[in-house]
Amino acid sequence: MNGIQDGVAVVTGGGSGIGRQSSLRFAEAGANVVVADVDEEGGHRTVDLIESNGGEATFVETDVTDSEEVAAMVQTAIDEYGGIDFAHNNAGIAEEGARLADYDEAEWDQMIDVNLKGVWRCLKAEIPEMIERGGGAIVNTSSVAGVSANGSAHYAASKHGVIGLTRRATVDYADDGIRFNAVCPGVIDTPMVQQAGEDNTEELERITAGIPAGRLGEPEEIADAVVWLCSEDASYVMGQPIIIDGGLLVQ
Repeated sequence: MNGIQDGVAVVTGGGSGIGRQSSLRFAEAGANVVVADVDEEGGHRTVDLIESNGGEATFVETDVTDSEEVAAMVQTAIDEYGGIDFAHNNAGIAEEGARLADYDEAEWDQMIDVNLKGVWRCLKAEIPEMIERGGGAIVNTSSVAGVSANGSAHYAASKHGVIGLTRRATVDYADDGIRFNAVCPGVIDTPMVQQAGEDNTEELERITAGIPAGRLGEPEEIADAVVWLCSEDASYVMGQPIIIDGGLLVQ
């Protein structure tokens, strides 16, 4: 894809779901990929898939709630491939929630620490290296819950925050040649959603029935958008939350 060939991409949450497919798509487009995840087995599996298809990838175990591990992730990209050109800050968690005033504070803090502050930690580590390289492109994973009242209160708050970070970063670093965008997936057929479906089949069927596309989204459909947003074909797309939801929010 235009501008991706021979670049270096870092993907958090790359051990499964959207992050795995994003890693595979970057590699297919010719990038060297640093796959980051807390799941060592899943991360190595993603690397194996890339290498079996002729690509180049490295796994680094990374907890996005740990600033030192995030810094080590970026340093791995520098040590292995010379720098960083693209990033997909995708790692996140989701869980069922109570009404807003009924949360335990620790539950609230964990969600924000992973989904929002985790993205900020990644940006903080990635941006200076991209400036050194003369620019780059970063995509953050938000959600339809980031542009609506879908999802639990702490999840929605975290995903709204991701869009806020994306927009502010666009203003702060446009002169440095870095573009920022966010993807806002709807209900995607990932291990996280599969587990939720096993726990509540009727609820998942109800949600699926309410999607105009008539099905769940595929991780590849989000990954394709991520890689496009990082390519030169999207050079004039900046600071945007890209909704990919099968029509869920048009109703």
